[in-house]
Amino acid sequence: MLRRPVEQSRAPPGCDVDFRIEPELCVACLACVRVCPADAVAVDGQQVHIVDEACTRCGLCLPACPHDAIVAHGDLGRALELAKGGRATLILSVESAAYFYPDTPEQVVNACYAAGFRTVHRGVLGDELVAQEYLQLWSEDGWGTMIRSTCPVVVETIEHEYPELIPYLAPVATPVAAEARYLKRMYGARTPVVYAGVCLTEGGPDVDAAVTFEDLRQLLQRRGVGIPEQPLHFDRLPEERRRHLSTAGGLPLEVLMEETHASRRFRKVRGMGQLEAIARAVAVDHIDLGFVDILPCEGCLDHPLLGPRDQLFWRREIVGATEPARSRLPVIDPDVAEGVQVAEAFPIPRNGLRPAEEAVEAVLGEIGLAPNGKPWDCGACGYPTCRLFAEAAALGRTTLRSCPPYLDKQAQQAKLQAAVDSLTGLATFRVLRDRLASEVARSARTGDSFAVLFVDLDNFKQVNDSFGHEAGNEVLRSTAHEFGPLIRSTDLAARYGGDEFVVVLIRTGTDGARGVAEKVRAQVEAMGRRLGYPEALVTASIGLAEHRPGPETQDVLVAADRALYRAKAAGRNQIATGDE
Repeated sequence: MLRRPVEQSRAPPGCDVDFRIEPELCVACLACVRVCPADAVAVDGQQVHIVDEACTRCGLCLPACPHDAIVAHGDLGRALELAKGGRATLILSVESAAYFYPDTPEQVVNACYAAGFRTVHRGVLGDELVAQEYLQLWSEDGWGTMIRSTCPVVVETIEHEYPELIPYLAPVATPVAAEARYLKRMYGARTPVVYAGVCLTEGGPDVDAAVTFEDLRQLLQRRGVGIPEQPLHFDRLPEERRRHLSTAGGLPLEVLMEETHASRRFRKVRGMGQLEAIARAVAVDHIDLGFVDILPCEGCLDHPLLGPRDQLFWRREIVGATEPARSRLPVIDPDVAEGVQVAEAFPIPRNGLRPAEEAVEAVLGEIGLAPNGKPWDCGACGYPTCRLFAEAAALGRTTLRSCPPYLDKQAQQAKLQAAVDSLTGLATFRVLRDRLASEVARSARTGDSFAVLFVDLDNFKQVNDSFGHEAGNEVLRSTAHEFGPLIRSTDLAARYGGDEFVVVLIRTGTDGARGVAEKVRAQVEAMGRRLGYPEALVTASIGLAEHRPGPETQDVLVAADRALYRAKAAGRNQIATGDE
């Protein structure tokens, strides 16, 4: 049966490794929010930062940021101090061959020795220890489902997002952690261990310092060591570089050769998005999946810290050319390995921070429902459902600026606000301008005429001065209300500004427009009396003009405006036409 040690629990990393967002470069575009699988990016207005305790260090945010605002930092200061001490051993991951190219692996190792490291190992010993543990587990029966646990990104994602899968994690440490324990056993428990690679949390608390390859380059520069100046051959006897059981990453070569991709006992899965399907298969459908070899990407060579994905096969070619020879005999000293704990336990964490339900519902209310009455669940925000997005937003891990349906709704509301006068509810001048241009074009095509009424409230300034601005607003609202029963759905009533209104009457000539104008004039006068104002104080003067298509057609709005001034000059509360 599957063995699960309980004497050792998984502690948080002991070295200072983090991803940071540089405020001076960040423009809060939220591209990092959309790709982060751990909801580890917090948004506070225009300030964006990474929540360290939630970050799994997968690195997906680095290439996603179009402004190069995200940087990865290892514990360079601590590693430099340990190198100066001359007692530290360095675990240099095999991906360094691609990162430091065209400098050779021999030159990089020589430079590390010159910088003060006591020994330099290439991660082979950790791979061998882990492969040996996996082989022992593989030989046992009855384990049903076992998930590869050598990738800390997978483990941390499972702990944060899918705790139901924790019992199915293979009880095996990462290769770097296993090698660090082996080296401390071999050189002494007080020997500092530094790890240089791309997956900086892989060593956990067993590593005294973890640095990126760029950190290592800076370390060598500060120690006055240049890689290109180093010999092309090892200038001292190298540490163990041969493999016996393992492949890079710690899986046994025997298992990979024995099981095909169609095997029901071995499944190769790439991408963290597959964890949801695995969790359902195991915890809900109770399916035995066998050994699940899951990684967030195509191995460490595909890590964002190494460069763009389109160079993946080039990096594989470089690292493949430096692959160590395979030994027929074990390369692990059994006496040393006997005291090394390769097994690992993964305790189930307590429930984390959950957002308040009312806050989640408030976000969902802002998003609204799709036209079919169901949640949008479009996934464009980076979350599979609107509820998951709302939960993240309630925790400050994203904002509504990442939600396209919400942004579309806001745009429609803004467009509506620009089209409708907030006081009267009539169309605005912008809508009037566009509508007039459309009607002129339609009239030129069809030969139909249309009319425009320019309506101005007489004595409106006197109403404001004598009765107050709220009384004036009430007069404006009531006047706008009078237009409703008098115009068809195809016509348009718009507030031109202040106390002026414009009515566009489609397929209407001067005679028909005069009838509408007279009804407007009479109803405004009656409205003034109804509101209790003195006789003849609230009235309307109206200018009327007809647009007829032809080569000498004048601006109908200008013609109506001129007619309005004639109506006011004639004594107000009258109608004048552009033909007069």
